[in-house]
Amino acid sequence: MSSFKRDKKEEEDGGGNPFQNIERTTVLQEARIFNETSVNPRKCTPVLTKLLYLLNQGETLSVKEATDVFFAMTKLFQSRDVILRRMVYLGIKELSAIADDVIIVTSSLTKDMTGKEDMYRAAAIRALCSITDATMLQAIERYMKQAIVDRNPAVSSAALVSSLHMTKFAPDVVKRWVNEAQEAVNSDNIMVQYHALGLLYHIRKSDRLAVTKLVAKLTRMSLKSPYAVCMLIRITAKLLEEDDATNDSPYFEFIESCLRHKSEMVMYEAAHAIVNLKRTTNRELIPAISILQLMCGSSKPTLRFAAVRTFNQVAISHPAAVASCNLDLENLITDSNRSIATLAITTLLKTGAESSVDRLMKQIATFVSEISDEFKVVVVQAIRALALKFPRKHGVLMNFLSAMLRDEGGLEYKASIADTIITIIEDNPETKEIGLAHLCEFIEDCEHISLAVRILHLLGKEGPKTKQPSRYIRFVYNRVILECPSIRAAAVSAMAQFGASCPDLLENIQVLLARCQMDSDDEVRDRATYYSSILGTLDKSLYNSYILDPPQVSVTSLERLLKEYSHADTREPFDIKSVPLAAIPSPDEHEVKQKSEGMLVSQGPAKPAPVSREENYAEKLSAIPGIQTLGPLFRTSDVVELTESETEYFVRCIKHCYSNHVVLQFDCLNTLSDQLLENVRVQLEPSEGYEILDEIPCPKLPYNETGTTYVILKFPENDLPNSIGTFGAVLKFIVKDCDPTTGLPDTDEGYEDEYMLEDLEITLGDQIQKINKVNWAAAWEEAASFIEMEDTYSLSSMNSLDEAVKNIIQFLGLQPAERTDKVPEGKNIHTLLLAGQFRGGIDILVRAKLALSDGVTMQLTVRSPDDNVAELITSAVG
Repeated sequence: MSSFKRDKKEEEDGGGNPFQNIERTTVLQEARIFNETSVNPRKCTPVLTKLLYLLNQGETLSVKEATDVFFAMTKLFQSRDVILRRMVYLGIKELSAIADDVIIVTSSLTKDMTGKEDMYRAAAIRALCSITDATMLQAIERYMKQAIVDRNPAVSSAALVSSLHMTKFAPDVVKRWVNEAQEAVNSDNIMVQYHALGLLYHIRKSDRLAVTKLVAKLTRMSLKSPYAVCMLIRITAKLLEEDDATNDSPYFEFIESCLRHKSEMVMYEAAHAIVNLKRTTNRELIPAISILQLMCGSSKPTLRFAAVRTFNQVAISHPAAVASCNLDLENLITDSNRSIATLAITTLLKTGAESSVDRLMKQIATFVSEISDEFKVVVVQAIRALALKFPRKHGVLMNFLSAMLRDEGGLEYKASIADTIITIIEDNPETKEIGLAHLCEFIEDCEHISLAVRILHLLGKEGPKTKQPSRYIRFVYNRVILECPSIRAAAVSAMAQFGASCPDLLENIQVLLARCQMDSDDEVRDRATYYSSILGTLDKSLYNSYILDPPQVSVTSLERLLKEYSHADTREPFDIKSVPLAAIPSPDEHEVKQKSEGMLVSQGPAKPAPVSREENYAEKLSAIPGIQTLGPLFRTSDVVELTESETEYFVRCIKHCYSNHVVLQFDCLNTLSDQLLENVRVQLEPSEGYEILDEIPCPKLPYNETGTTYVILKFPENDLPNSIGTFGAVLKFIVKDCDPTTGLPDTDEGYEDEYMLEDLEITLGDQIQKINKVNWAAAWEEAASFIEMEDTYSLSSMNSLDEAVKNIIQFLGLQPAERTDKVPEGKNIHTLLLAGQFRGGIDILVRAKLALSDGVTMQLTVRSPDDNVAELITSAVG
């Protein structure tokens, strides 16, 4: 231990980092001391410490360097010095991923792992498991089982955690240790019990029945470890959500009983689980809210922080329940911990009345500059929620946001403010000019390229629609003069949109674009020349097609298809309609909920563009014989489950639509460990007009593995109404009984069997790709020469315009334009604008005028260049 003691001079100097200036080559030279005949722990320990420090600071060693040091380090096993030996274990763990032939120390580690020296055993287990692979694991399996149930808690915990790590590469071997893990769950040591429960759940999590039995057993016994109880609460809450069980089930009763646990950690975990359950009523929330309310007055800052953060998260979903704690939250506004104070104020902003907004905003303004970016983002979330809740307060909130924009901060923080201003602009048209003015001022000094590009895009989209579009031209053109090439290119595109939308500004825009054609960057010059040429035609249809609503193709697919076209021997011109459309971002349900509540925080605009389902599947499908000749993939549908998830065979279908064909992809999972399935296929009873061209079976389907089979069909020719149909489906296969442990069949001969699947539908939405029309009105005017069909429908089963809008969008599979998917409050009349493309690249525009009286009446107008497509949509709705 004397080697770790500071000398007196170092203590007087205030310490510091003793490894601050060390170099890799120097440490590697010093490591030669490991090769000396007699091991000197006093000299070897600091060298090994330096080496571990370098590796943990991100320093990389070559394979040869790592191997040489590793083998030199193994000689240190001769020493019985406890500190040096434990440092050696750490060195083995760090170098095992780089060095060659590390398994040479297996016997030494096994000896330490099973020896009598308790100081070595736990660390030896961790080091041994870090160098063990699936082939070697069986050799130490017996020792691992013994270690899991060892009396020494450090050894048992090390074995349990190492087993959990080994499930990544040898899950089948670790599954055999379930009895030992079950025994360890009964341990009196709190950490052993926690780690054992974690391993046991990980082993059984794919078996729903086993997890249910585990939870039923453990909820009846009294676990001594608060950590284990917290994990059990999380597992139970997950079961509650998955089973969609009512809150009078034993699961909910267990979680509620944990609110009275002696450990504060368990009480908080139970309260957190209850308030986050989807189907919790206000009455069932009361006990959990009471616990959190008590924690708000705790003397421990961690408890106060946990309670107020949970209130902050659930304030939107359960405002009435949280509002009852407003007095306690107001007491936290003056908390010495600024994080707690920030969360308290933002929670009050979400639950308070309109009259309290000004007072709370003044309070938070006093210390907002002192808190971290993470908590500033929380403040921005609250402001977004307020702006949507109290539209009349937009002046106060916009001014506060503009002040925050001028403060120092990172990309995520600034992006969240810009997102909030954009959301307010879109939700409240009165705020458009104020919001755009703030954003214009911000980009004058914006240091984040991606954010400036995004704001310029917004200015090009919204600026021409304001009363004085010319006032924004100066801000846009300043970017061409002062900024980097990426921003200059975005500014050129924004100026072109002003020229296309505002005829009185066209002459000035052309002058500015002419100057941009002399730019030093080729992309800026190309864009300026391109837009200037289009604007020079004075053709509104070209404006709409190439400036206001440019083609929305997938860039990666375009690149791939152009490459294929350049290598193909063909004289046919390249057809841009053969390129799949770009993905329109579709947030998951949680994000949609957050957006509607004004809670979504942008992670910054630097994220990669979303990859469409079509791009994900196109390459895989093109490699399958019979599918590659069908042409470009047009649309891939969502997953449709054809069986219940708990059945012996789990089958789901993905529909891939081409111009004249549809490929049905069936992903099949065999959940029976004593069966091997072969020649797995799906037999269809096709709807009228469909023709089955080919079936591609899955040759083999072992236990717990997913296999895929395909069916290729041809759409009905010249009969579009029949393209919407229902198919009967049967899963057919050959069964071979097998040994559950090895998975090998008992005999070469099997027997044929089948399994009924749910019916499968090809819908209208499966054949339509969404298109986001930025300027829908211009597109509608341009489509005046298309075939137009109109009809009126009575949607008597729908009781609100919101419900009607959601159902129409879902049924037709079209993209709503100009935010018409949001029905203003109190309105009885609404117009829904939709756009999309039918398979084969046929454009579709739909205008649905809705009126609410006794049910909903809809006047549907469809424009399309193909009369069959227009007729299909009107007849499908009818």
